[in-house]
Amino acid sequence: MLLAESTTGLDTGDTAWLLASTALVLLMTPGLALFYGGMVRTKSVLNMIMMSFVSIAVVTVVWLLAGYSLAFGTDAGGWGLIGGLEHLGMAGITPSSLTGHVPTVLFATFQLTFAIITAALISGAIADRAKFGSWVAFTAVWTLLVYVPVAHWVFAPGGWILSKLGALDFAGGTVVEVNCGASGLALALLLGPRLGFRKEAMRPHNLPLVLLGAGLLWFGWFGFNGGSALGANGLAASAVLNTQAAGCTGLLGWLLVEKRRDGHATTLGAASGAVAGLVAITPSCGSVDLLGALAIGLAAGVVCSYAVSWKFRFGFDDSLDVVGVHFVAGVIGTVLIGLFATATMTGGPAGLLHGGGLAQSGKQLVAVVAVGAYAFAMTYGIGRAIDRVMGFRAPEEHELTGLDLAVHAETAYDHGVLGHGTTAHAVVLTHSSDKASTK
Repeated sequence: MLLAESTTGLDTGDTAWLLASTALVLLMTPGLALFYGGMVRTKSVLNMIMMSFVSIAVVTVVWLLAGYSLAFGTDAGGWGLIGGLEHLGMAGITPSSLTGHVPTVLFATFQLTFAIITAALISGAIADRAKFGSWVAFTAVWTLLVYVPVAHWVFAPGGWILSKLGALDFAGGTVVEVNCGASGLALALLLGPRLGFRKEAMRPHNLPLVLLGAGLLWFGWFGFNGGSALGANGLAASAVLNTQAAGCTGLLGWLLVEKRRDGHATTLGAASGAVAGLVAITPSCGSVDLLGALAIGLAAGVVCSYAVSWKFRFGFDDSLDVVGVHFVAGVIGTVLIGLFATATMTGGPAGLLHGGGLAQSGKQLVAVVAVGAYAFAMTYGIGRAIDRVMGFRAPEEHELTGLDLAVHAETAYDHGVLGHGTTAHAVVLTHSSDKASTK
């Protein structure tokens, strides 16, 4: 993400592109809600969707009151760890304030949409079993204590990962993907597995909903990555092209593994593979050429198609594969910058395959380990504190009944969200099984 000093004032083309990108990234959270909502069982679909929608409101308030200032304010103490307090409540920012060639208020809003979807992504790791009120509290605290510092490290001009370490992360492979994946793992371990985990088939109830959500995510990703250039320019165009390329090879890679391993390619695999490729290209879309993007997407699709089964091997219930897709693909995309980065794209640093040696790979690894370890430790601590104060896991009877009815006093059928018979004759699949079930 480029934060160049403004030399010529406001650029209307750059501003128009970032306005559009901001809207695209915000749309990703409702898209995620549908993606996750289709993957859970019918009895908790509205609760799953609500966890994403409430994140929009909670993170927005936290970000505007304090998050933006701490993430992008003047570095406090010169250590690159956290920003200052000069913009609390967006103080000192006027319509004429500029960041690069765009209004600062627009840049802050663009960054807000990143914070929103990062928090919402975590919910997939604890689907079907978290108290809604506890999730709301967690989202507020986590945004302030985990997301904000990491955003400063990676995106702010004085952040230690960007300015001192020199690691490359164009659009948030560490800030968004590694961060949410490590945090999701911490909460999954803290809350424990769902009732019936490993014993019952917990298959997606609505695959068309999953595909619709994946399509909206893919659409929004062009703003996520292309908008991170902060300008309507060739770098933004290259980031958009790389995003499309990696999403496609991620999809194909996952399907190839399914066909070879299970004998058939699935719609859930197509959606998941596309997301894996898009996740992996997020940190690298502004650093690699087209061939690098194709390779990174393919690697993510293939590796993540195996990684989603790790939860059964190691016994942690990452309900909707936040770890297997977002964490793993985020690591792949961030680390492979050390191989595929080109000086043409970065303006300087190059990866091993383009004459840059191993130095950049080491920097990328340090960034991944630092963000992953911090996110996991802090999230586990925050979750433990909330669990002691108000309880984090839903009561067993709520989980058995379904959180839609027990918590929200409504079901998807009450409002016609899902047509009658949606699950009556649907053939559904899981990431980890090639057996279809008619419910």
